[in-house]
Order: sequence, then structure tokens, then C-alpha cells
Amino acid sequence: MAEEAASIRAAALPLSSETDLDPLLERIGDARYVLIGEASHGTHDFYAWRAALSRRLVEEKEFSFVAVEGDWPDCYAVHRSATCAPEAPEDPREALRGFDRWPTWMWANDDVAGFTRWLRNGNAAREADRRVGFYCLDVYSLWESLRAALEYLEEHHPQHVESALAAFRCLEPYAEDPRSYARAMQWVPGGCEPEVLRLLAELRSSIADDGGGDRSGRFNAEQNARSAAGAEAYYRVMVKGKPDSWNVRDRHMVETLEELMKHHGPGAKAIVWEHNTHIGDARWTDMADAGMVNVGQLVREAHEPEEVVLVGFGTHSGSVLAASRWGAPVRSMTMPAARRGSVERLLHNVLGADSSALFVFDGGEAEWAADFRCHRAIGVVYHPHAERWGNYVPTVLNRRYDAFLRIDETTALAPLQEPSETGADRAGELETWPSGT
Repeated sequence: MAEEAASIRAAALPLSSETDLDPLLERIGDARYVLIGEASHGTHDFYAWRAALSRRLVEEKEFSFVAVEGDWPDCYAVHRSATCAPEAPEDPREALRGFDRWPTWMWANDDVAGFTRWLRNGNAAREADRRVGFYCLDVYSLWESLRAALEYLEEHHPQHVESALAAFRCLEPYAEDPRSYARAMQWVPGGCEPEVLRLLAELRSSIADDGGGDRSGRFNAEQNARSAAGAEAYYRVMVKGKPDSWNVRDRHMVETLEELMKHHGPGAKAIVWEHNTHIGDARWTDMADAGMVNVGQLVREAHEPEEVVLVGFGTHSGSVLAASRWGAPVRSMTMPAARRGSVERLLHNVLGADSSALFVFDGGEAEWAADFRCHRAIGVVYHPHAERWGNYVPTVLNRRYDAFLRIDETTALAPLQEPSETGADRAGELETWPSGT
């Protein structure tokens, strides 16, 4: 134990100001993909440090955009504000307050509002084609994205409106209720897949023939159609169980990420904000045994090692914004001390409670980082009293991540809406695994 503790102390770098991120910036080097995690969806400290690292990546390494674990239409409104688009809100906070799908606090919070305001201020001084974007990668916006695609076709390609209407007609019996659609797929396996894919194909064909006009508008329309196709596929496989739906979702997020890279052109660089369970390489967790892949794994597999850096977070205790069940009102909850045998408990015991630490891995770490240990993972649904049975993912820390930020005691996010406003906006939404990550 003494040898292990000495090894941890030797590897722990100070983490109290943005300048302490210098070793991580050096590790990132010329990487084009930096994926930055969080151990919960409701912790201020993770969001704040992630924003700090992202600011430095934008300013010092000219990263092109930030892509987050959220819905395309909602975040595109924030993107327009952050990039100073005509007729967009002058304050991104206003666009963030428009998020209405539970859990709203994941992005409609003070930390994201502060970062996107900073982004807009910087973009105001940049040429239009060099402005740093803010996008979403996730799959949930089936009906919202269909409506956006239909509006684009009505305005620019009315001859193809029938394709969009066919998709709406197919989905109409489910009354915009994803749960109803997922359940129906037990009896109608194909569902509305042909109609939604036909819409995507015709919209892409129309855009390819167009050539002129608003490039951003065309890209937004195509991404909405792609998001609708991803959402339909996700809800269709929900009845099959966790590995299938999880893999559809994470593969969709990677496809969207690569489309964003193409859109931003040669030399584009991406920052991704998602939960640790998405950005930490699944091959070095028990997720692999369940047949699951994730964003971090897929991006690593698709690119050279020096092009991708994965950054994880962890906490030993504190408070977190979460709900007791899917769709319930959010509240600040107290996290118990991390359980025995976990990464978080080990680092707390060695480093104490008074300081945070940065670890940058090079593959030569001692056993403490190279062994499987439980690693905390809290989603939007959380039951602190049940931590002994859940909320931990067995992990090889120095293989799952390239760097790890340990904040011993953390505090809950501050949502833009009052807690009473952040309840079940859409009762039909389907819970993600694990526990809303």
C-alpha cells in the first residue's frame, strides 16, 4: 500500500487553475478529437473544468466546434446564437432556456450559458467561416427533426414534401410518444424505417443538386433528417434490450461527429462533451462484456492514436443535480462517500480531501491505474442510498482515458429553470442506460 500511495502521489499533478492544464494541453498536442467526459450529468465542477479546457483548445489550438450529448434542433438554436447568426438571440442563455425535453438541466444551466456566451464574444471577432460552433450529437429528436426537415423542403424543394409527409403519416398513430412506437415494434418490426430513410435520401439528393443558397441551412436540414433516422432506429430497437439500443445511439453520435468534421473542412478539430460512459473507451470496462461499444472506442478505432485524446472525470463526494425517477423534478442530492475498492476512494485515501489532481497517462503507470477498479458513474436518475449495488463501472483507468481529472468534493449544477420547472416535460421519453447517461 505504501508503494501504491507513493506512485499515486508521484503521478498526481496540481489542479487549481487553468494554467494547471498545461500538461494536458501538451499531451493533446496536434490531436483532432478531444473527448471530455463527466462522471455525472449534474455536477458543476465537471462542467466548469470541461469549459476551461475547451476555452484553451479554442484559443490556443484553434478547435473548430464543440459537440455535446443532446438533441440537434435544440442545440442548433444555441449554435446560431453562439456564432452570431442573423436573427438569432444575442444571448445564448435565451436559446438554452428553450430546451424543453427532460432532462433540461443537462445543457440549460449556468455553466453552459457562461461558456456559450464566451463563445459568442469570441466569434464576434472572427470571420464568419472561422466561427466556433456548438452542436448536438444525440438521437432523441424524432418528431422535432422531422418537422424541421419538412419546413426546409416546403421552402426550398416543395416537390419532395410528399416524402416528409409520408414519414409523418406513418408515425401519426403513435402521437409523438416514443414509448408507444417502441412497444409497437414488437409486432411491426420494420416500423417507419423505409419512410424516414426515404426522406433522408431525397433530402440529401435535393441538397446535392441545389449547390447554392445557405450552406448552413442545407447542412442543418440534412442533419435533422439524419437525426430523425437515428431516432427512429433507436426507438425501434429499444424492445431488443440495452446493448442494441445503446450501440445504435453511440454509432449515430459518431456518424454525426464525422459529418460535422466534413462540414468544417480539412483541418477541422472537434471537442466532444459527453458522459464518461460515452467517451471513455468501452473496451476497458465491463461494457465490452455486454457487447456494447461507445463513442470513445469508435473514434479511437477510426483514427490514429495521436489524433484522439479521451479525458475522464471522477469525484469522491459532494452534491449532484439529478432526479429520483425518469421524468421527475430535479433536485440537488448528496452523494455518499465513494465506495470501498473504487478509484475515487483510493485517490481520496491517498491524496486527501483538500486538493484536486490531474493525471496524464502514458501507458507506463503502476498497478493502481492499470488494474480493473470500480469507477463512479451517475446519470440523470440517481438513488444515493443504492450506490452499493449500482453507479459504478469496472474500469482500467489508464486505458479507458488518456487523462483523468479528480475533484474530491464536488457541487451540483445551477439550472436555468427553477427545479419545479425541470420535471416531466415529456412523459413518454425513454430512459437511457445506465441510469440516464
